[in-house]
Amino acid sequence: MLGGKGANLAEMTNLGLPVPPGFTITTEACKVYLETGSEPAELRDEVGAHLAALEERMGKKLGQADGPLLVSVRSGAKFSMPGMMDTVLNIGLSDASVAGLAGQAGDERFAWDSYRRLIQMFGKTVLGIDGDLFEEAIEEAKEAKGVAVDVDLGAEDLRGLVERFKGIVREETGRSFPQDPREQMDLAVRAVFDSWNTERARLYRRQERIPGDLGTAVNICSMVFGNLGPDSGTGVAFTRDPASGQQGVYGDYLQNAQGEDVVAGIRNTVPLAELERLDRPSYQQLMQIMETLETHYKDLCDIEFTIERGKLWMLQTRVGKRTAGAAFRIATQLVDQGLIDEAEALQRVNGAQLAQLMFPRFDESAPSELLGRGIAASPGAAVGKAVFDSYTAVKWSRSGEKVILIRRETNPDDLNGMIAAEGILTSRGGKTSHAAVVARGMGKTCVCGAEELEVDTKKRRLTATSPDGKGRIVVEEGDTVSIDGSTGQVHLGEVPVVPSPVVEYFEGRMHAGAEDADDLVRAVHRIMAYADRVRRLRVRANADNAQDAARARRFGAQGIGLCRTEHMFLGERRELVERLILADTDAEREDALEALLPLQRADFVELFEAMDGLPVTVRLLDPPLHEFLPDITELSVRVALAESRRDANENDLRLLQAVHKLHEQNPMLGLRGVRLGLVIPGLFAMQVRAIAEAAAERRTASGDPRAEIMIPLVGTVQELEFVREEAGRVITEAEAASGQDLKLTIGTMIELPRAALTAAQIAEAAEFFSFGTNDLTQTVWGFSRDDVEASFFTAYLEKGIFGVSPFETIDRDGVGSLVRHAVEAGRATRPGIKLGVCGEHGGDPESVHFFHEVGLDYVSCSPFRIPVARLEAGRAAAESLGSDSR
Repeated sequence: MLGGKGANLAEMTNLGLPVPPGFTITTEACKVYLETGSEPAELRDEVGAHLAALEERMGKKLGQADGPLLVSVRSGAKFSMPGMMDTVLNIGLSDASVAGLAGQAGDERFAWDSYRRLIQMFGKTVLGIDGDLFEEAIEEAKEAKGVAVDVDLGAEDLRGLVERFKGIVREETGRSFPQDPREQMDLAVRAVFDSWNTERARLYRRQERIPGDLGTAVNICSMVFGNLGPDSGTGVAFTRDPASGQQGVYGDYLQNAQGEDVVAGIRNTVPLAELERLDRPSYQQLMQIMETLETHYKDLCDIEFTIERGKLWMLQTRVGKRTAGAAFRIATQLVDQGLIDEAEALQRVNGAQLAQLMFPRFDESAPSELLGRGIAASPGAAVGKAVFDSYTAVKWSRSGEKVILIRRETNPDDLNGMIAAEGILTSRGGKTSHAAVVARGMGKTCVCGAEELEVDTKKRRLTATSPDGKGRIVVEEGDTVSIDGSTGQVHLGEVPVVPSPVVEYFEGRMHAGAEDADDLVRAVHRIMAYADRVRRLRVRANADNAQDAARARRFGAQGIGLCRTEHMFLGERRELVERLILADTDAEREDALEALLPLQRADFVELFEAMDGLPVTVRLLDPPLHEFLPDITELSVRVALAESRRDANENDLRLLQAVHKLHEQNPMLGLRGVRLGLVIPGLFAMQVRAIAEAAAERRTASGDPRAEIMIPLVGTVQELEFVREEAGRVITEAEAASGQDLKLTIGTMIELPRAALTAAQIAEAAEFFSFGTNDLTQTVWGFSRDDVEASFFTAYLEKGIFGVSPFETIDRDGVGSLVRHAVEAGRATRPGIKLGVCGEHGGDPESVHFFHEVGLDYVSCSPFRIPVARLEAGRAAAESLGSDSR
């Protein structure tokens, strides 16, 4: 209710620190104003009573002619929104009281300077006047006087400026600057309320995920002045370096200035350490106060202060914002100092910060030419030559070239090119598009949905609008581009990158205990170690090959929660799949399956070896079958041209018939998943046999394979029972042939609303559930993620319909309710059922907390998100322990 600023002013007052007297209007008043368009009826009288008490305490009245009380009116919401909302200083000054202020301060110039500041700030903030009009008037006054800075303007110059400013107010608003001090204050309070819903404030809240209905408090404080001469000044200070976390004296100070001068940058500040030379007593007092505040808040504090003729006043403090690196360092420093324990240190950092530390970043100080922006789909910085098809990406990569694969969108056929590329750029799709999901799984940098960039794959070029908006920039194949997966920016040419020591640590190439270990790495190691000790959720990886599995294990994965077997059917194997689809007889189908069996078995042997002793959940073939067939248009043209030359190919004709037969209007809701296994005899049986025989081979080699077979897209228990019965027969045969108990379990993926709603029935035939929240979100919302993210999601976010994309963070009320129901129903039927999630939400920090809350056993995510999931699982556990103890 007090907002961050008001609460901290009250807290500093209770600590006995020098805070200017004042009072706070709570956020409740702002909420009423935002809902009704007017202040609460009782607000005016309540403010009047508090103002009277303040006047009595200060021994002077607001705006009185002979020595007026002046106040500041400042915003302050629950969450810090620096620079987003409004402030007005020197409320109470008028034509009648400016002379009284001059007499009170013994400085006429100061009084007129304060008056011009009030009119300028009031005019811009309260009356909505273009601030440049005031700035232009100041520039003209300085030119007329022949001075460079405003402090060199004298009392008469400032008096003239006041008249000019009042004229601007009359010209722009049709009214005079208000002379009644109470009217000034009431209008300023209303302006602060209004500032809650300015465009910049709404944009900031969307970015920081701050609720829009909180409202802001209003802090009314008696003015103290830093512009009374060289023995006065204003500054900002941090109890530690917010960039690095190192302890020391950090901040800026400006003599003979008010607080807004420091922020505006109209004069150069001096380092805070310089204050020791300028005013040693104030400096020493400030250092003591900073220590008091940091000890009290047990965190880095951001402080604003003013010195008025040698007396130090504290205007504000808050827990300071910091870089990701500083957050980890400060958390461990405070543990060492005994100010917080490890559980609290874990709460002081988050997965988003860890992700920032893991990915290489472009050097922000390096010059660059921006081509455009897209969706930051997979973090990191990648530089390479532009290529526009996967074949070229692979070919150039094998020749030693670093490439960026640029497509309108990617599909499974592009996998080889994506693997070969340093990064992926698409003009379509969103954060959960094929390009984004696969890129994150491989740890590849990816920018998606860069719609302002025109991608022409046939001409092998990308076209962008020039920075001045008048021309066009063409990027030809072979030109170097740089993409930033953390910001979505696309640059022309090479931008230097800065490597991440944190990734070196997770990869095992840097040890936290080494003498030369980076202090950031040591801090990350300590916090991760604690998170691993306290977390209940286990963390698995989404990985489809031995290389990704090995990396995931290095990153701390405790198994594989999703192996997508469709990725194993591409490349040279695609011809075998075509043979399977074209088979007219059982014998032809059996031949195709027999050819695929040893290839699948070898895949699983490698995977089980890489994850020896840990569970590996293998999802049977899931994508629409047409994805393995040629494009219908290209194939039709090829057949037509061949027929026109009387050179028709029988295989192409059969393939075209198959493509037409399998063509679907909405393939993601068509022939895929369990439906595919039921329609194509022997397909799932072949995959189960490959899994079983691979497990047997590993056991023979003294390995410890722990395979779990997952049936995808089940909507009814009967589907699962049919596949389970067939799989059981295959497993029994494999066990008999090998003479071993393979201990294979069979479960299903819950990715359809009906499956979630009938989970009690499905659990009768399933030994585990894995929630496929990507498809569950699509089917709950009726969204095609690849289509909607790049089309109307931006508008939904701007209008506040979404706070965040439901594909990015789980929709607790809709999708989350189905997950919660399925968990409860599944456990009611089968108390020991294993429950996990393998959608991309498994690596999203906020979603991990939800999965902990509903009682899942594990989350599974792409390898590069494993450390984030581990950290957030630990935070969720520590948070719930803290709630229980409270």
